[in-house]
Amino acid sequence: MSPSLEAVTFDFWNTLVVDGGGTARDDRLDAWIGILEDAGFATERSVLDKAMASSWDRFVTAWQSGEQYTRVEAAVDIVEALGYTLPAGVHEALVSSFTYSTSNYPALTDGIADCLRVLKGAGLRLGIICDVGMTPSSVLRDILEHFGVLGFFDHWSFSDEVGYYKPSALIFEHALSGLGVSAAARAAHVGDLRRTDVAGALGMGMTAVRYTGAFDDSAYDGVDTPLVVSSHLDLPAVLGIA
Repeated sequence: MSPSLEAVTFDFWNTLVVDGGGTARDDRLDAWIGILEDAGFATERSVLDKAMASSWDRFVTAWQSGEQYTRVEAAVDIVEALGYTLPAGVHEALVSSFTYSTSNYPALTDGIADCLRVLKGAGLRLGIICDVGMTPSSVLRDILEHFGVLGFFDHWSFSDEVGYYKPSALIFEHALSGLGVSAAARAAHVGDLRRTDVAGALGMGMTAVRYTGAFDDSAYDGVDTPLVVSSHLDLPAVLGIA
């Protein structure tokens, strides 16, 4: 192991867990249609799909500008786009539907469990730095627990709890402080996105590793790192761990 490395942090989506993508969207649509119909608001699927797509576009804009936009704001925007005035309790049910069922959890990325086991066995502290979209951090932790890997992590920094998105130094500082790292240069961050993961880590003085096994962000015209892996099984060696 590199004598200077104390900790490794990981992005969540497309680094630890494969993005659920269209399946999650379909499940969310089904849940909303059921909740609204039970409350007396029959809703066309295509109309709801358009309203949800618009709220996602707003999230992306907010995310790129570093402004928090969570499922709570998204639910308000979607309902307003539908033109509904909902009775008490229905809005809360819609917000709560931004989740996954245990039968339909997105999969772990290939080799991540074995990789985490090697890193942990080498004495490294492990953390998560995640930009949360519509699925709350409580559910993201449940997914990792379901697959038996949550226990590998010593600390996590989810944007809906910390209040900042990557590449803000504040969410990286939250992670490094929680992991007890003596200096940013003694930590590495692994993620798939150049704008958030690579730029954020390098801006802190951390080692940045770009993971391409689930999504390859090569087309982004911005900062990159020479440390690129397509398999998590290659990560320990890249970090200097035998």
